[in-house]
Amino acid sequence: MGLHQQAVKGAFWSAVESWGRQFFSLFTFFLLARLLSPEIFGLTALASIFVAFMQLFLDQGLAQAIIQRKEISKEHLNTAFWICAVIGFFLTIVSILLAPFASSFFDEPKLTSIIRVLSLGFIFGSLSSVQDAILSRNLEFKPLALRTLIATVASGLLGIVMALNGFGVWSLVGQQLCSNFVSTVMLWKVSSWRPAFEFSFQHGKELASFGISVVGFNVFNFFNKRTDDLLIGKFLGTVQLGYYSVAYRLLLISSQMLISIISRVALPTFSKLQQEPERMKKAFYEVTNISSAISFPIFIGASALAPEIILVVFGTQWENSIPVMRILMLIGPVHTILIYNSSILMAMGKPNWRLAIQVVNVLVNVIGFFIVVRWGIIAVASVYVIRGYCLLPLSIWAIDRLLKVDYKSYLSQYFSPLFCSLLMTLAIFLTRYFCTYLSLNDFLTLVTCIAIGTVSYVGSIAIFSPGLFAKFQKIIQVFTQSASKA
Repeated sequence: MGLHQQAVKGAFWSAVESWGRQFFSLFTFFLLARLLSPEIFGLTALASIFVAFMQLFLDQGLAQAIIQRKEISKEHLNTAFWICAVIGFFLTIVSILLAPFASSFFDEPKLTSIIRVLSLGFIFGSLSSVQDAILSRNLEFKPLALRTLIATVASGLLGIVMALNGFGVWSLVGQQLCSNFVSTVMLWKVSSWRPAFEFSFQHGKELASFGISVVGFNVFNFFNKRTDDLLIGKFLGTVQLGYYSVAYRLLLISSQMLISIISRVALPTFSKLQQEPERMKKAFYEVTNISSAISFPIFIGASALAPEIILVVFGTQWENSIPVMRILMLIGPVHTILIYNSSILMAMGKPNWRLAIQVVNVLVNVIGFFIVVRWGIIAVASVYVIRGYCLLPLSIWAIDRLLKVDYKSYLSQYFSPLFCSLLMTLAIFLTRYFCTYLSLNDFLTLVTCIAIGTVSYVGSIAIFSPGLFAKFQKIIQVFTQSASKA
């Protein structure tokens, strides 16, 4: 099977994994949001800040080093596994010891026990990192998809049952820990690779030379994405953090559903083309054009329909999340662009470039958040979006240094999706006006706006960008064939 066919097949199963997981996660999330209070979501968000920071050091960037390397030996794999295993157990112990300090910092006594229980997830994650990397490297996304779907369903059902039985915050904790456990068990079941009792300092050093920049990037990326949660939780409290975290969760789920499908395939695919820059450039243009055509209208449309989405799905108790969601969704197009730029930098062996760009983003974000947090969660969301657009040219400049992109050709990949998305937004606002005139409720308004918006976007693409429309038809055909063979 050729690389193109492997990539398409990988994209199909990546889509199955991402969409299946996110659809069921959304369903679970919607139910839990109606069963649990904003304060409970805020409390869990605070605990996740600490856990997510510790998790940055779990695999030391070794998984991505395994994916990126042109040649990989059993010594590399075995060494990586035992490094991850030791670190996983170490992080669990450290988290248990440091939990009271995190609780004291946020002045939330309940955090201690929550963090200690969640820290068990480090052990599960450390035992599956290498298997995940091997399957991703070989573009074998079918077993990864099945693993994820089973874990998502099992953990979601557990969370719902616990919430219905009055377990409160422990419903969210149990859901997350169950997902980690089932994911690890399923990955060992679908993966044929098993670690041997051997360790090589030389092979570990080879992987670490690449992985150290990945860890550095992940640390700065953490502060880039979680400083807002940290400052809101510290200065505004768990209720305001709950409102903010729900809006941000919708952005995160949308990003994972729309961007991660192709981006997960992008790194191993681009890595195989690292010695063929012209083919890589062509593939880069192709993936940015297609992904922006899929993601731009959904991010922009979600921003326009934020009031109806929040009220219909979550209820009036989450009304304060509406303006935050409306603002945060506008960063989606930037995330679409950056994820593929990041894949190119990694595939070309420039993780240090990606790290440098992230350092700049973090510094601007942290300073901006610290200045505006006193004015509330809307101000924090605004800074996050404005910073993203202002610093986007830095990432594009780095890609130009590596691929010598033609700016006109590169930027043209985004023009049609953006233009047609704006036409769609106009259609949505006009539809909402008529729905209000007809006194339709929020649910009927949401359904009608989505239907009219979808038709207007697809029609606009067909009229103004027939070449892109033809690509969509071809992709649908290929995905249909892949589904029939699945």
